[in-house]
Amino acid sequence: MSLPRRLAFIDVESTGAHPVRDRITEIAILRVEDGVLVERWESLVDPGIPIPPLIQQVTGITNDMVAGAPRFETLADQVQALLADCVFVAHNARFDFGFIKNAFDRIGRAFDARVLCTVKLSRALFPEHHRHGLDALIERHGLHCGARHRAMGDTEALWQFVQMAQAQFAPDVIARAAERAMKAPAQTPGLPEGLLEAIPDVPGVYLFHAEAEAPPPGRSDRPLFAARAVSLRARVREHFAASVRKGKDAELREQVRRVEWVETAGELDAILREAELVKRLRPPFNRVPESVDEAFALRLLDNRRRPPIYERVPIAGTDPAGWQGLHGVFRNRREAENLLRELALLYRLCPRRLGLESGTIGACSAFHAKRCAGVCARRESAAEHDARLLGGLASAGIKPWPWQGAIVVAERHAHSGREAYHAFDQWCHLGSVERREDLPSIDRTRRFDVDTWRLLGRWFAAPANMAAVEPLVPGEPG
Repeated sequence: MSLPRRLAFIDVESTGAHPVRDRITEIAILRVEDGVLVERWESLVDPGIPIPPLIQQVTGITNDMVAGAPRFETLADQVQALLADCVFVAHNARFDFGFIKNAFDRIGRAFDARVLCTVKLSRALFPEHHRHGLDALIERHGLHCGARHRAMGDTEALWQFVQMAQAQFAPDVIARAAERAMKAPAQTPGLPEGLLEAIPDVPGVYLFHAEAEAPPPGRSDRPLFAARAVSLRARVREHFAASVRKGKDAELREQVRRVEWVETAGELDAILREAELVKRLRPPFNRVPESVDEAFALRLLDNRRRPPIYERVPIAGTDPAGWQGLHGVFRNRREAENLLRELALLYRLCPRRLGLESGTIGACSAFHAKRCAGVCARRESAAEHDARLLGGLASAGIKPWPWQGAIVVAERHAHSGREAYHAFDQWCHLGSVERREDLPSIDRTRRFDVDTWRLLGRWFAAPANMAAVEPLVPGEPG
C-alpha cells in the first residue's frame, strides 16, 4: 500500500509548547485501518497546572473546562490501546509525540511508535508551496475544520488531507512521500523527545541549561548560555545541527540538558530581555559584558598646567539631562585611554599631557617623532592644545536625544498576538509593559546604562525603527 495499514491520527492541546514543563489539556485520536476510520476518540485532560490566559484564548480550553476532566494516568491505557500497532500521524508530529511520550514517562511507562509528520508529507507532495502549516493546508485544499486549535477539529483536518492526497497522487508517489515524512530526525543526546520541534517560530530569548530539571524555588538556576533570536526555532536548531562538531559551540552542545525560552512581541523586546538576562545571570558560554556600574565620562579641568587635565565622572544610573561638560562614555579606563590615543594621533596631542606617558622633564616621545605639536616643549600653549582635545572629544559624547521628550516603541507579533510597549527617554530605558493602558504606570525616572545606550543607538539607526516611535504620553512632544 501507499501508506502503512494502521494509522493513528492524533492531536494534543497543551498548557504551552514545552513538552517537559507543560502538560496536555486535550487529546483526539482517529484510528484508521486499511483506509477505513475504525475508531474516533477524544477527551479533555486535567493538566494539574493552570492554563495560561493566552493559551486559553487560542484554544478555547479554560481552567474550568478541565477541572473535572480525567488526569492522563487515568487515560493512559485507552490512549496506548488506540495507538497500538499504528503509525503515529500528526502535524509537526515530533511536537505531539514528545508530549505523549513525556506524559507516559511521568507515570513510569514506556512509549514508542513510528511517526509520520504531515508537514513533511505536504512538503514532499507539494514542494511548489512554501507554507505547510495546518492553516495553510486548510485554506489551500479546502479542508473542513470544525474547531481550529481543538484536538478533534485539527485531527479531522489531517485525515481529510491524507485522503485528498491519496486521491490525487499515484500510490508509488504517496509511498515515496510517506517514506520521507517518516524519516526520524537526528536526536540530540540529552534533550527530551520533541523539544526542538516544540520551539515556536517566533521572536524571543532562549536559555541552555546543564541540568535536566529546574532546581527548587529559591535555588540558583544559572544557564550555560542565553541569547535572543528573531526565530527561536531556527536559531536553537542551528546550535544542534550536525555541522556543529568542534570548538566552543560543540562543547556547549554536549553539555545542554534543558532548553528554556521566552516568547517576545518582537525583536526589540528580545534584545532588551537578552541584555538583562546576560547581565544578571552571567552565563559562562556568553561573552559577558564588564560591569557598567563603573561607567564614567571625562570632564576637562580648567587651567591645569600638569596632568591629569581631566577627571573621570561616574555616570551609571545618573540622568543624562543633567550632564554638564562631560565627554565620552566609557566602561573602564582602557576604553578611555584607547580613545585618547586615537585623538592624540589625529590632532597631534601630547600623550604626556593626556596622562598616557609618564615623565615631567623635556619633550614627550611623540614630539620627537613629529606626532605632537609640542605643548610639552613649549611650542604651543596648554590652551591651544586643550582646545584641539575638546574638539576631538566633542564627537565622542552621546548624541543629542532625537525627540523632545519620552517616547514609546510598540511591538506586536501577528502570529502569537503578543504585545510589548517600551518607554525610553534620553537614551534610558524607563520600562516595558504588555498593555498600552499600563504605560502611565511606568516610572519616568531616567537612569543611564551603557548597554542600553549602545543597543538603542544600533536600533534607532534603522529608519524603519525610527518611524515607529510615538510620544509616551499623547499630546506631549515626541
